[in-house]
Amino acid sequence: MILIRPLLSIDRAAILEILSSKNIFTQQELEVAAELIDTTLSCPEKGEYLISCAVDSNDRVAGYICYGEIPMTEGRYDLYWIAVDNRFSRQGVGKMLLDFMEGQLRNKNGKRVYIDTSSTPNYLAARSFYEKNGYNIVCILEDFYRIADHKIIFMKKL
Repeated sequence: MILIRPLLSIDRAAILEILSSKNIFTQQELEVAAELIDTTLSCPEKGEYLISCAVDSNDRVAGYICYGEIPMTEGRYDLYWIAVDNRFSRQGVGKMLLDFMEGQLRNKNGKRVYIDTSSTPNYLAARSFYEKNGYNIVCILEDFYRIADHKIIFMKKL
């Protein structure tokens, strides 16, 4: 049985291991993920980043989600990270995390969720996952990350 709970300091290493095991993130991206976790743990009252973990019955992290309100907007949020441990892949954990986030945002009167991702083949599964869950491409910024690596922006109205 999978439950979703707030981030705890003991989750940090497991989350970073999940991200590293994907073999798609650069060292810089992994450092940013760690920074968001550390910021959330050190200043939870700020609520800048909201991180929740999906855990199994032994409290092992099966996946996590990190999102936050877009500054200077009303009811607009960014999904920064969502990742599932390979051992829990294809078991509905990603959808559970996404549904949890959307429910939390609806409770906060959230109106839209945006997701930025890469156009490279390594991100095909992520893009398919977003589309399957009702997110639509609203913008493509060509050569954004590097030549032939476009930024694809997805959006879903809540």
